[in-house]
Amino acid sequence: MASLPGNIDVSRLKSYLAGELGVEVTGVRLLDDKLNVMLAISTADEEDAFVLRRPNRLRYTNLFGDLRQEYETLQRLETTTIPTQTPVLFCEDESVLGEPFFVATYLDGETIPVGADLPERFQNPTAREQVATGFIDLLAELHSLDTGPFEDVCNHRSPRDQLARASDRLDEAASVTAHDFSSLRRIALWLRSNAPSKPKTTLVHGDFGPSNIVFTGESRPEFAAVIDWETAYLGDPLTELGYFCLYWRDDDDPALPLDDLEAKYAEKGGLDNVRDLDEYGFTPFSTKSGSPTRHELIDRYEQRSGIDFDHKRFYHAYSAFMLATVWADLDRHDVEAGSDATRGALIDYMSFVADAVIRGDFDR
Repeated sequence: MASLPGNIDVSRLKSYLAGELGVEVTGVRLLDDKLNVMLAISTADEEDAFVLRRPNRLRYTNLFGDLRQEYETLQRLETTTIPTQTPVLFCEDESVLGEPFFVATYLDGETIPVGADLPERFQNPTAREQVATGFIDLLAELHSLDTGPFEDVCNHRSPRDQLARASDRLDEAASVTAHDFSSLRRIALWLRSNAPSKPKTTLVHGDFGPSNIVFTGESRPEFAAVIDWETAYLGDPLTELGYFCLYWRDDDDPALPLDDLEAKYAEKGGLDNVRDLDEYGFTPFSTKSGSPTRHELIDRYEQRSGIDFDHKRFYHAYSAFMLATVWADLDRHDVEAGSDATRGALIDYMSFVADAVIRGDFDR
């Protein structure tokens, strides 16, 4: 079992939770120590009864909403049809863990990490179709919610706003890392020139993918919850469908030439990740039998949400550009923390993807 971060006083935490929740806390174990410190909390009545979430590392950048926003978003989602964790307690007292934190119900199940196949029990044509259609139906359902309850919680962000913020982050990353972002800057110019002028506004998760969905079920995949709402905002739902286009691979997607990357990064590393991404994509199961095509799923989304996926090329390229800027920001953070920047090949690969989308190579 992974050890807890050194700044967590378990005795103080147990005492605080016992007083606030009226339970006997019998165990605390580390689930994650990346973007957030996440702890599983066991009680005398139930093992892993709650999960505790405290911000960590990049959570304090403008990529993410603050912890209070995330907690209140969960509160408002309770009255909707979107499954998620139940928020239980918000603590602003920094003397307990050194930072504010919140507690929510613990969810049994599993997520599907980026680049991973489905769990073995779902590796059949029927289950692959159920995962794909369930995923797109849930996305359409999210984008059909009334935005009113979220107006006083979530920030409004248009694609142009997001592009401006991402460009600022590129400038910051360029001042710290040795990456050449000239290709991304050229793509940003195209995106600004082609951004839709009057996009629709809905609740947007901000990182909607299989890695943020808790799956359960044995013979049939069930969608138990959508988690990790720190990127939620009110904005253009088609940016989220653009991410789906980026993540979901079709058999006839073009193979991108990697010769330049092979030469540039032969000694710098990172090529294995790029090769895997180019060959298998973010969701390797999407090209296997039973999985609907990207076009079929987009049609299904349009029918269920009532939102037409216009400007497909913009949103697909936009998603590749935004992901590249996130990786650039992560490299900036690593360098500032004393580590090496290791994502150059991935960043350049995403610029290749964006260029291919802009040329129309993915519009077959």
